[in-house]
Amino acid sequence: PICMIPLQLHLKKSAIMSCCSKVICCGCSHGTIRGGKASLDFPCPFCRKSTRIIDEDAMKQRLKRVGANDPVAMYQEGTFQFEDGNYERSFEHFIKAAELGHVEAHNLLSRMYNNGQGVEKDNGKAIHHVEEATIGGHPTARYNLGVYEWNNDRNDRAVKHWIIAANQG
Repeated sequence: PICMIPLQLHLKKSAIMSCCSKVICCGCSHGTIRGGKASLDFPCPFCRKSTRIIDEDAMKQRLKRVGANDPVAMYQEGTFQFEDGNYERSFEHFIKAAELGHVEAHNLLSRMYNNGQGVEKDNGKAIHHVEEATIGGHPTARYNLGVYEWNNDRNDRAVKHWIIAANQG
């Protein structure tokens, strides 16, 4: 029931399994739920654990995965900290996730450096992280890199970035 599409999943069209921190597309998640006859207690498609986990257990599991250097869990914890307004803590988690190759963490680090959220504003580091995210195949980062090129009068490069971003979705 797991499609295992080798493409980067859209964050709004995927789910992070709280039991094992695996990211699956919503179609696979829906298929697993339907396979469980629409009960609230269905197994995770990866580790086969029950997904009936309360928020406290999910937080404990996420922090356990952060301790194990799981980049997805670090990114997820950074996102929670960011949403709570704790930019310094979210920055720490995003840096660790980015060092382990998490592309979306690079994109958000670029935004934090650009806006001065939790760190001192630094355009050079913002560009570095947006380039890393672009190399990793992040379409929004590719678009943002095109905006940067356009603002620096390199219109031909900007258009190329935008075309690639449009093809990536």
